[in-house]
Amino acid sequence: MEKVDNSKFEIIGCKDLDAEAIVRPSITYWQDAWRRLKKNKLSMTALCAIIFIAVMTIIGPHLTKFGFDEQIKGSQDLWPSATHWFGTELLGRDIFARIWVGGRISMIIALVATFIDIFVGTMYGGISGYFGGLVDDIMMRIVEILQGIPYLVLVILLKIVLGGGSIFSIILAMTLTGWTGIARLVRGQVLQIKEQEYVLAAKALGASPMRIVVKHLIPNTIGVMIVAITQDIPSFIFAESFLSFLGLGVQSPMTSWGAMASLANPKLQFYPYQLFFPAMAISITMLSFNVLGDGLRDALDPKLRQ
Repeated sequence: MEKVDNSKFEIIGCKDLDAEAIVRPSITYWQDAWRRLKKNKLSMTALCAIIFIAVMTIIGPHLTKFGFDEQIKGSQDLWPSATHWFGTELLGRDIFARIWVGGRISMIIALVATFIDIFVGTMYGGISGYFGGLVDDIMMRIVEILQGIPYLVLVILLKIVLGGGSIFSIILAMTLTGWTGIARLVRGQVLQIKEQEYVLAAKALGASPMRIVVKHLIPNTIGVMIVAITQDIPSFIFAESFLSFLGLGVQSPMTSWGAMASLANPKLQFYPYQLFFPAMAISITMLSFNVLGDGLRDALDPKLRQ
């Protein structure tokens, strides 16, 4: 048998033997969302600002030798200096320490209220969207009634009933009707995905309605909920600041950004720095969360995936 000379043969039509090689490694949906978010410099700047503010609310009060509720005799209404970095207020308390303690209170109220809103609104909207029909009509009419209750009236009533300006009463007032927006949002998402094949397969396998809602429907609304969280947190921060500014929020000696702004407002003409720092903290925090929310909305949109 004659040996074949391979040199006489030439491969034609396929010059690139690696044509089927994977050019880019396979990545998950969340990895791709993070990759796109990192390309958004404005959103990353906002994320860094949020992280900085969160860290400072923890360690900020310990960076100065003055306590947030310590009244320093002879140091009333001092302008910013090397001793008091942000100055002092009417009672001689250090504004730098009070800014970060107030930020801690504002952030805690906003985060807890957002968690309650997300949990209640997600379950309510998921059940309403899954069952549909009469159940959906009744549940949505309840939502509309709750949304029609004046917010400030509700806060005043709770203040009268519960008394004082405790953190619990503020959170309760903000979350009694605040979850309705999340519920409507989740309901709309569930109505779109409840007829998908994997939901029908779960029904065929005998899964209970609650299991389908919790295990199959709600996880597919996480992208929408993350964006809603970044929008809810600044809304609650502003709401708490507004209530404290009106005197319906946290009470002295505890403080928040809104309470500090309320105390500094009458003396704005003479000591503007006392209002500048809490107002700046509120503005930067709200702007950062809103910008981050816009970036997350774009990053989590599967239609923009490349």
